[in-house]
Amino acid sequence: MALATTISTEKAARRPPRISRNRTVSTKLTEAEFAAVERLAEGRSQWLSEWVRDVLLGVVRDQQPQQNGAAFTEMQAIRLLLINTLEPLLRGDKMSPEQFKELLQYVKANKRKAAKEILASYNEGTTEEP
Repeated sequence: MALATTISTEKAARRPPRISRNRTVSTKLTEAEFAAVERLAEGRSQWLSEWVRDVLLGVVRDQQPQQNGAAFTEMQAIRLLLINTLEPLLRGDKMSPEQFKELLQYVKANKRKAAKEILASYNEGTTEEP
């Protein structure tokens, strides 16, 4: 009896407790599709329903950055502007109106690239070097 308790305790330690959910999404698969999906779930030591949920919610999460992308890109534009104006000003340098206009053009041209690089670094789990 103690062995059965130990085995079920080990299983519980491997898989987190289920969260109560009350909405259902369903689909139909062929035998081959079902077998392929089931193999993937088993390969990740997940219940089939957990694996399907993770895949579905992963697609949803991937869509959210597109919806929030404009605001994030503009935040990176502000960041670029601050980084490129504060350093020379803190050194005591002055910035002419022409230099500021050039800087604004630089920020406008590079804000999307900066936003993509920041997101990529977060996805890779890397941090920025000062």
